[in-house]
Amino acid sequence: MTYTGRCACGAATAQIAGEPVATRECWCRQCQQASAGSAARNATFLIDDFHLVGPTATHRYTAASGNTVAQHFCSICGTPLYAESSARPQFRTVRFGFLDPGHGLRPTMSIWTSEAPDWAMIDPALERFDHQPPLPVKQD
Repeated sequence: MTYTGRCACGAATAQIAGEPVATRECWCRQCQQASAGSAARNATFLIDDFHLVGPTATHRYTAASGNTVAQHFCSICGTPLYAESSARPQFRTVRFGFLDPGHGLRPTMSIWTSEAPDWAMIDPALERFDHQPPLPVKQD
């Protein structure tokens, strides 16, 4: 399947070939800040499957995991696009909100639940990790 995405102003667009290796919601503090207080919901794709065109800006920081994370967003409208981690350079973690409607993806796990606020509604059917989960692996 091919996924497509675009920011709110349409300046940044993406084509993604292939299926995600993971779909997650993340409750780490940085994701809560980037998502206006809730979890960030993402699909992780192989870098070779991800092609982005358009203006972007980047914010880098050291995450609680100790890894360097780069959050990429549209430099015109500010829409969060994707993230990359120094621990997983082969992947791009794409925000569900950047993907065009009808993508059909949903989280299969909830991570960094130890940092979720007490009011967080975490689906009990999701696999849960208090902190960083193991690296995703490509399923054939």
